[in-house]
Amino acid sequence: MAQRQWVCAKMGLSMATRRNNGRLEEALAALITNQAQFVGNLSRMDERIARMDERFARIESEFSEIRAILLQHQQTLETLSETLDALPEAIREKIGFKKR
Repeated sequence: MAQRQWVCAKMGLSMATRRNNGRLEEALAALITNQAQFVGNLSRMDERIARMDERFARIESEFSEIRAILLQHQQTLETLSETLDALPEAIREKIGFKKR
């Protein structure tokens, strides 16, 4: 600090100018600290977004698998329904019952 006062005195700067420079230095230090914290937060947010993207892709994949299974079930149910609809007539034919 004494060296800065000596430099300021040699340059003909007043005490008020020196005080203002000190406040400016403090403000710049606070700005640098805040920027470093902000960049750190951005990095963590990028990591979180990447994990969320991976999770979303996994959910979409699982949803596609579930949709395919449901379509298979629907086709199976349609086939069973057709079989059940035809069953009474098949039984009649099997036991020899004739229509009039």
